Amino acid sequence: MAPAGLSLGTTVLCLLAWAGLAAGDRVYIHPFHLLVYSKSSCDQLEKPSAETPPDLTFTPVPIQAKSSAVDEEALREQLVRATEALGTEDRLRAVKVGMLLNFMGFHMYKTLSETWSKAGGAVFSPVALFGTLTSFYLGALDPTASRLQAFLGVPGEDQGCTSRLDGHKVLSALQTIQGLLVAQGGAGSRARLLLSTVVGLFTAPGLRLKQPFVQGLAAFAPVTLPRSLDLSTEPELAAEKINRFVQAVTGWKMGRPLEGVSPDSTLIFNTYVHFQGKMKGFSLLPEPQEFWVDNTTSVLVPMLSGTGTFHHWSDAQNNLSVTRVPLSANAGLLLIQPHRAHDLRQVEALTFQHSFLTWMKNLSPRATRLTVPQLTLKGSYNLQDLLAQTKLSTLLGAEANLGKISDANLRVGKVLNSVLFELKADEGEQPTESAPQPTGPEALEVTLNSPFLLAVLERDSAALHFLGHVSNPLSAE
Repeated sequence: MAPAGLSLGTTVLCLLAWAGLAAGDRVYIHPFHLLVYSKSSCDQLEKPSAETPPDLTFTPVPIQAKSSAVDEEALREQLVRATEALGTEDRLRAVKVGMLLNFMGFHMYKTLSETWSKAGGAVFSPVALFGTLTSFYLGALDPTASRLQAFLGVPGEDQGCTSRLDGHKVLSALQTIQGLLVAQGGAGSRARLLLSTVVGLFTAPGLRLKQPFVQGLAAFAPVTLPRSLDLSTEPELAAEKINRFVQAVTGWKMGRPLEGVSPDSTLIFNTYVHFQGKMKGFSLLPEPQEFWVDNTTSVLVPMLSGTGTFHHWSDAQNNLSVTRVPLSANAGLLLIQPHRAHDLRQVEALTFQHSFLTWMKNLSPRATRLTVPQLTLKGSYNLQDLLAQTKLSTLLGAEANLGKISDANLRVGKVLNSVLFELKADEGEQPTESAPQPTGPEALEVTLNSPFLLAVLERDSAALHFLGHVSNPLSAE
């Protein structure tokens, strides 16, 4: 397991050094060898087609068919079990995928943040984005597969089989990254985090999906729901049916639900993520507190407060402060607050570009009394729109070759990523307001009562699970 203070930069350097030593042992190793097909796998894939049976297919049941409710505690336990016997290669693979999804996440967050309203709040999941794109890669054939591989950040080099990305390895690494986030690291310790991922595959009636593709999604999204409905005649009604179905199965009220469906679509791929973090040692203050939306406007919001030794740094040059609070054995909540509320956009641009890792290195432990809003953030976006903004509008367009998803000529409609992010007090450990201060220096008072940014990161893989901003906790999207 990585040391507690291991940063992303250190992790990546260790990984590259390890790969370099291996490469020096007379045999060339692809720089992403942990994520591409092995020679033995390639030999299996390249057997004569006559020996390979066709993929089994099935027709999704109608959307009105009865479905079991999502059991989030069971999903958490499943993720934890997946991390109990991780080997060195599994952990290195998770670090490599974490590096790739962080790079993509920073870039896409910047693109998204330019379109978000600054009046409330929004949240984005780099893991969900990377998992959705890898899922499409799993179902793609060339040239679409090669373009998706390049977009995911893995060079194809000579286009030989051993340079091709193995989508199953990437999705398995994402499962590791998710499991490490919620793992508590101690026998009998009580879980304070929930992380649930659900994929809905909504198809036109009669369209057949390939079983290997749907089964392959299980590592990333243990609940995958293939359902059929009429997407052509009444697009608004189809969107309403999908929204009602998802809420009935999950119980989640997602932000900005799916709206009009393109009538020529035959496949809609939606990823839904629910995160609930409970802050150990924090309690809900008896009365709502002022949160300053800007210099002249305040609202009353529920606030959580707790005292402990947290990592903190105040950057006088850039007029901001950074506080990191543990959420679990491996998960940390990073809170970034401009000293002036109107500087949020400027600090946001600075944070999620070149300064993030520098700030992480500058954090030091301080006895701190932290007060932060209780949060329910909702974020939702159409990946097709995001690809268009990055000048890749045709990547999943009409010409996309998705022959591993279905033999039909698929027309992909909206590809929705939706996140429900909740931050609460740990009801099992609620100190009173008169709880004793930590011994030693007087506790630093940190109160997030004006716009701030947040990130949730997992220590061992250095993966960023969520990025977001909060301008008004009462009107989050």
